[in-house]
Amino acid sequence: MGKPLSMDLRERVVGAVSGGMSRRAAARRFGVSAASAVRWTALHRDHGKPAAKPQGGDTRSAKTEASAARIWALHEAAPDITLAELRAMLAAEGIAVAVPTLWRFFARHHHTRKKRPATRKSRIAPTS
Repeated sequence: MGKPLSMDLRERVVGAVSGGMSRRAAARRFGVSAASAVRWTALHRDHGKPAAKPQGGDTRSAKTEASAARIWALHEAAPDITLAELRAMLAAEGIAVAVPTLWRFFARHHHTRKKRPATRKSRIAPTS
């Protein structure tokens, strides 16, 4: 994904438009598209500055975090529950979530879901 154009350029285009120049003329003068000039002036009009929206980052975990208390309660009630079983129990309560989403939830909270503690290596035969 490309980077947004600089705030300085955005402010110069908006300043030219507010100084009486048309949006298309300001776009030609500063070498940007007419759509960008229109969008930046609308942002300036609505929000007070033509700043770009934040890019990247996690946009989906908030939905899972809203159900965190219920996820932890189900996990504490049955610590050996599989992620598929946990997903099915949440779906029965009206919380739609996928197995990979639950995986990322537990990873985000640094919680491993091992069924049994690690054992040392056998010298005689491999252990399962």
